[in-house]
Amino acid sequence: MDVDIKNIAKLFEKFKDQEACKEYLEFKRWGNNIICPHCNQSNPYRTNRGFTCSKKECRKKFTVTSGTIMDKTKIELKKWLAAIFLFTTSKKGHSSVYVANLLGITQKTAWFMLQRIRVMLLSGESPSDLLTGIVEVDETYVGGKYKNKHYSKRKKEAQGRSTKDKIPVVGLMSRGGNVVAFVTEDTSANTLDQIIDNNVSSDAIVVTDGYKGYNHVHKKFNHIRVKQGNCYVVKDGDNEYHTQTIESFWATLKRGYVGIYHYMSRKHLNKYVNEYAYRYNNKDLTVSEIFGKSMSLYSRSRITFKELTKKLTA
Repeated sequence: MDVDIKNIAKLFEKFKDQEACKEYLEFKRWGNNIICPHCNQSNPYRTNRGFTCSKKECRKKFTVTSGTIMDKTKIELKKWLAAIFLFTTSKKGHSSVYVANLLGITQKTAWFMLQRIRVMLLSGESPSDLLTGIVEVDETYVGGKYKNKHYSKRKKEAQGRSTKDKIPVVGLMSRGGNVVAFVTEDTSANTLDQIIDNNVSSDAIVVTDGYKGYNHVHKKFNHIRVKQGNCYVVKDGDNEYHTQTIESFWATLKRGYVGIYHYMSRKHLNKYVNEYAYRYNNKDLTVSEIFGKSMSLYSRSRITFKELTKKLTA
């Protein structure tokens, strides 16, 4: 029962009411075999408000949204589907202000919905396969533009790798394949070595720039360095080695930072980074396909407002 949804108008036409939404959500969560989320018993009793487990020892009530990102929601289900559609099919995402205005909800509610969707995407994008082939590795630093800081807050050496005001993010991209990215505490050799070891196949060709943090990569991998002096591309026969593909991913992330979100906190940055990685890794899918794939993840995670707004501990 996957649906062909090409735009937001078609989505609202398809999902006119709660019952239509529930029918679709049931299919995406269970297919033709509804299972109790409390005890995994199949064939529950259908009630006016949802389901009751048929297992004598359980008998718990549940709905199609129980334990999902929509758990205990008071928002219409069609607005949830619309938010997921908008969020996953746009190249650079949408702000909570835009989603709030479009769906007729408050900005606070829209922010909570979008953060739950980001958590949902995190639950679905944990590839077990190591990156192979030509793997570009690079790091970037996420934060506001230095020129926009108040003069009293500007510091010396506040650009590039020397800054302590921005948050480091390390990315790895298989040429022609997927990208994975991680928010890190630093970009030391130990940190970079561990990330590369955990995510790259031993027979891959690792391409980096000339940063000293990559000095040990050659000990375990076939390592090619570019961006030394005026050299940005290393040619070897028909192969060209560079880090331009991962850098284009960083450009999209930073355009989203500046043009869409304006600010990404350290606490939630990993969710934003994964959001952009998810879209990049599914860029070859049609609008309907990425919506259908994303909806298959809605039941995998749940996070409360209290958990989202909990302060980071030192």
